[in-house]
Amino acid sequence: MERTFIDTNVLIHADDRSAGTKGARARALLREAMTSRAGVLSIQVLQEYFSVATRKLGVPPQVARRKIELLSSLDVVRPDVGDVLAAIDLTRLRSISFWDALIVRAAENAGCVVLLSEDLNDGETISGVRVRNPFTAEK
Repeated sequence: MERTFIDTNVLIHADDRSAGTKGARARALLREAMTSRAGVLSIQVLQEYFSVATRKLGVPPQVARRKIELLSSLDVVRPDVGDVLAAIDLTRLRSISFWDALIVRAAENAGCVVLLSEDLNDGETISGVRVRNPFTAEK
């Protein structure tokens, strides 16, 4: 596995019992990321995961906390003010949401080749990072 940034939706599908094949794919990607040590997350992704998992999926807070502990064994990017400003610029230049731009910036900072997300255009390259929707046809 190439150095790969994992967006929140992958973590959510992995825990969503109704996600079917998306859930199975997400769990396989997370296993691969953990085994290869090539997976990268950000503080933002961990925060979003906790919020969505506990609110929408009904994951008990202590279970979501434990999963975050496990996921934190991956490389975790911690943005700073410069990253926020760069994300604002990226939002203006690429017409993407601020939160997606902050994810792209984190992936770029971490030296990721790929960003796994269903929130951006599959196949697009932004700031040197190739977006890949892991839930479309196998790539």
